[in-house]
Amino acid sequence: QVQLAESGGGLVQAGGSLRLSCAASGLIFSNYYMGWFRQAPGKEREFVARIIWRSGNTYYADSVKGRFTISRDNAKNAVYLQMNSLKPEDTAVYYCYVDGGSVYWGQGTQVTVSS
Repeated sequence: QVQLAESGGGLVQAGGSLRLSCAASGLIFSNYYMGWFRQAPGKEREFVARIIWRSGNTYYADSVKGRFTISRDNAKNAVYLQMNSLKPEDTAVYYCYVDGGSVYWGQGTQVTVSS
């Protein structure tokens, strides 16, 4: 059974930084994406970033390019999201996911950026 455990959310002032972590267990895919979506109150869930596990290629939403960096630790089956220069509009629940044909989601972690 695939399980994803997120950590690292919190409250930060605008311009600050946070690092989200997501540890995966039970992965059975030979290759897959891992990444992050986010959902702000009253809005739809939106893509933030993903990484292709085998190649390490990364992709970002335009709204976070240059500020967020996604990375992975193969040995730990973990993915990280380093978020710098945070803005109030980055406030959302951040969800880790893995997509190897089937998609699995973490429980979400709250990120709040105060102005």
